[in-house]
Amino acid sequence: MGIAIEVVGWAGAACVLTAYALLSGGRLTGRSPAFHWLNIVGALGFVVNSGAHGALPSTLVNVVWAGLGLYGLRRLARARKA
Repeated sequence: MGIAIEVVGWAGAACVLTAYALLSGGRLTGRSPAFHWLNIVGALGFVVNSGAHGALPSTLVNVVWAGLGLYGLRRLARARKA
């Protein structure tokens, strides 16, 4: 189980870094669903990893980070309907 938690954490890190690199490189925008999904999945990977290690501040920050990503997706969906 310990290795799985580490893999999930590293996969989360890869998602967040990929989102930032693609944003910085102009390949994604902050209004891109892919950007938000990469951040949500990445944050959830960090939640699993940091929660398993008892790092509560990091866990909380990443729960909020995932929530912000969901909020961004919701705003995009509403904008498309309008």
